[in-house]
Amino acid sequence: MPDFTNLKKFMDHMAKERTPGNAVQVYLGGKKVFEYACGYSDLENRTPMTGQEMFNIYSCSKVATVTAGAQLLEQGKFLLTDPLYEYIPEFKNMYVKTPDGEVREAQKPITIGDLFSMTAGFDYDTKSPAFAKARELTEGRMDTVATIKCLASEPLSFEPGEHWQYSLCHDVLAALISVISGQKFRDYMKDHIFAPLDMQDSVYHHTPETLERTAQQYTFVSGVGPELDIVEAQKYGNSKEGWFKNVGKGVSLILGEEYDSGGAGITTTVSDYAKLMAALANYGLGLTGERILSGYTVDLMRTNRLGKEQLQDFNWSQLAGCGYGLGVRTHIDPVRSGLLCNLGEFGWGGAAGATAIIDPAINLGVFYAQHTLNPREEYYQPRLRNVVYSCLEH
Repeated sequence: MPDFTNLKKFMDHMAKERTPGNAVQVYLGGKKVFEYACGYSDLENRTPMTGQEMFNIYSCSKVATVTAGAQLLEQGKFLLTDPLYEYIPEFKNMYVKTPDGEVREAQKPITIGDLFSMTAGFDYDTKSPAFAKARELTEGRMDTVATIKCLASEPLSFEPGEHWQYSLCHDVLAALISVISGQKFRDYMKDHIFAPLDMQDSVYHHTPETLERTAQQYTFVSGVGPELDIVEAQKYGNSKEGWFKNVGKGVSLILGEEYDSGGAGITTTVSDYAKLMAALANYGLGLTGERILSGYTVDLMRTNRLGKEQLQDFNWSQLAGCGYGLGVRTHIDPVRSGLLCNLGEFGWGGAAGATAIIDPAINLGVFYAQHTLNPREEYYQPRLRNVVYSCLEH
């Protein structure tokens, strides 16, 4: 039987040193084998974390988005080699910024595969002229498709397919899903991902009710915190390295009431999002008995798509030994990573600390959440993966 003592100790350590509170659920073989929450959901009022809170999971939303996109791939709605402009014509005549600051016509089209694998040439600038134009055209509503069409006016950072760059690719993918399905992105996700998996607490826009249920959100601030007495210093989580500043519960990347961010838009609970991890770990078969993907598709998702030069771009320290598949990191080199997890283990993380760990080889699905921006991923992500695997029988 698995023994999750190490994971419990690591969670406790994180809640004392690295974040006000956290929660996790682990599925193995289609059964929930561990859940735990510790620390505080409200540091100022010392409200204990229960694990029932809602969290803004930011870029961990990408796992759901690429799953939805992969559904349309399965249905023959597109090929990964298809040019994006065949579906959104605004992207037909793109321009590229050169190293010397000039702008020239792109030599290659953006493909749908480029969107999944972050090789399209977009950046993550949501304050660009394109977004200002979209805000004006939509009177601030920022409809997803209309906003992304405006993005086509921005020059690319490089020729499509040449480099890997973290960017708005999955927001563009969300717009593509909306165009192909004829639904708002949030509605597609509800009908084809959330409902089949019984994910009743996953949403794209806060309501008063979801805000009430959401854990307080903090950011880690390096250095000395406010001048406080000892009691107050403990209350604000001051440490030798820094302190936790309350920044409110809202999602910073929601650009307008009609903008459904494929890259960072989901607010959910640990128990809800863990159901998606469990489904992907079981090669697309959900706990409800509903299948959301074929096993062949899950294997394609976790196959590295980056070449040697692109892997040099994919150089975040917490991702050492990983490649990048259809929108997810995938473990390809245990010597370089130093990690205990199997080859092909995959997932992603979010700006406030949410982390997905998925391993179909052993039907393992893990979802970890905290609510601390600037979470210092290079520390906790590789340690979390090692600790999880240390708890399992080989």
